[in-house]
Amino acid sequence: MLRQWTAASLFLIAATIAASAHHGWGSYDSTKKFTIEAAVEMVAWQNPHAHVMLKYENATWEVTLAPISRMQRRGLSEEMLKTGAVIKAEGYPSTRREHEMRAERITVDGKVYEMR
Repeated sequence: MLRQWTAASLFLIAATIAASAHHGWGSYDSTKKFTIEAAVEMVAWQNPHAHVMLKYENATWEVTLAPISRMQRRGLSEEMLKTGAVIKAEGYPSTRREHEMRAERITVDGKVYEMR
């Protein structure tokens, strides 16, 4: 019984930490949708969300994408987002960080990938 309680407690603690680490989408302004079309400067292909850096209006924007598993299920791979590839990202600006956006969808080589 003690073993089950310990395992359940550890799971609960891990789940709480994971949930608090995830920022949620409330920190993006969904009333200010905009689009950036630019060459990829850098890619961070990592969980919980991949990120690409794009130059836009004399600034480098960090674009938060979907979780890797979701993008892969929809046919988007890290190789498609390599440095120099031109993509179009449609999404919402962060209310907390200047030059950050959450992508709703991206277009790579003429194909649209939904991030939600």
